[in-house]
This record gives sequence, C-alpha cells and structure tokens, in this order.
Amino acid sequence: MPTKLIINCETGEQTEVELTAEEVAERETITQKAIDEKAAKEAELAAQAKVKADVLKRLGITEQEAKALLS
Repeated sequence: MPTKLIINCETGEQTEVELTAEEVAERETITQKAIDEKAAKEAELAAQAKVKADVLKRLGITEQEAKALLS
C-alpha cells in the first residue's frame, strides 16, 4: 500500500503512514485527470500542427521558408 511522509517541523520527527483507501482513490483520480489533460493538450497541439502544415502546403512554401519569413 502507498505511504505518505509526515514531518513535524518543530521536532524534525518523520513518520511514514499508509494512505487510506480514500487517499489512494483521490490520488488515482488526480493522476487520471492529469493524464487526460495531457492527452487533450497533445491532441490540440497536433491539430494546430496539422492546420499549420495544411496552410503552408496551400501557400506552396516549406516550413523552413516560413521560419525564414518570420525571423
């Protein structure tokens, strides 16, 4: 079972405690939310890259030429 570390700042005492079922479930929920958000962001970036590539193709210029124009 996963654990958490509790540190008493006044004494420096460290105690390792097993997580409760609720804490484990909360961590899993938070982890899944982060995974979902990352996947959504990656999908958004991929869609933006596809649009950019399509525009460059329609304009008949390469990505290197577009970078040169913007610099």
